[in-house]
Amino acid sequence: MSPPTRVAIVGVGAWGRQHARVFSGRSDVDVVAVVGRTQARVRARAVELGTRAYTDIAEMLEAEQPDLVSVCLPNEAHFAPTLQLIRAGVALLVEKPLVFDLTEADTLLREADARNLFFAINLNHRFATPVQLAAAAVHRGDLGRLTFTTRRFGGEGGRGGHPYRNLIETQCHGFDMLEYLCGPIDSVMAQATDDEGQGRSTMSIALHFSNGAVGSLIGSYDSSYAYPRTHTLELNGTTGRVLIDDTIRRFTQNRAGSETSAVWEAGYFNDPDRQFELTFDRHVDAMLTAFRSGRPPPVPARAGRRALELAIAAIQSTETGSRVATPTSSARASTHAAETGSPARQKGRSVTPRKGSGQAPGHRP
Repeated sequence: MSPPTRVAIVGVGAWGRQHARVFSGRSDVDVVAVVGRTQARVRARAVELGTRAYTDIAEMLEAEQPDLVSVCLPNEAHFAPTLQLIRAGVALLVEKPLVFDLTEADTLLREADARNLFFAINLNHRFATPVQLAAAAVHRGDLGRLTFTTRRFGGEGGRGGHPYRNLIETQCHGFDMLEYLCGPIDSVMAQATDDEGQGRSTMSIALHFSNGAVGSLIGSYDSSYAYPRTHTLELNGTTGRVLIDDTIRRFTQNRAGSETSAVWEAGYFNDPDRQFELTFDRHVDAMLTAFRSGRPPPVPARAGRRALELAIAAIQSTETGSRVATPTSSARASTHAAETGSPARQKGRSVTPRKGSGQAPGHRP
């Protein structure tokens, strides 16, 4: 039996608690440390996990020598700690968004590539059952030639910070999911609200895909997550259509010309598929399987860079009033590395592949 993977968790906030829950609940993982900025909070989290507390990343790395570090910090504070960990040569799973600046994103990827590091990002919407069913339908050709897609996602967002926070830190999931299901986006045309103090908190973006399909993405921090169908996604093709409600709630598929729908909803005892947080568990399962077998991550950090590239193009379109091209080579690279890239060298303790698992759920159709 192989030894547990030694994981350190950086971040003790609300979603950092999800990182703690996922890793501490696995028998094949040993959570060796938790790192935070506030001593009282990090000590409290460490007590919950039965592990050791640190307020300094370098000190933790020196003392604990983790196999992998899971990072969940405030959205606009990702760059410096991530770069520090990369330069220390440690394998990483980081939270979205990757960063808010393309130059910073390129620095992180360049430094990680130079060290041949395992570098994953948690774009966990891909792992929801309705999204996987949609991916399978597209892969089988059930929808025929894709013609259009629409995605809407909005809720509360608070005030302050980057004026395009919603676009970068939340709609990264939308950009990633749309390219995962529909292929590369080759241009965008965007408009946004301009509420003083709130920033560009609602966006409407017209999309064009390299396969000829068109689409729309609406994202907002001026809505409510309490509303029914706060998230909807439609994929329409020449021979069929797919609808996704609230990411995890419902999958509906139709054939052109038929008035009968095929519907998936989680059954009475199927609690895991009803809980959004557990899409993260599925991602971690696929991620650890890839890590232990020396394969690239199912969702590489480069996918986070691609989502940021699309967001930056939408910002440019908003501010210039023009359609902006989005090079598709980087879109292909963000998924190609996960499927066919060379094995990543893993720092720290040696790891042994775990039996089972097979194809990672995040495989692109």
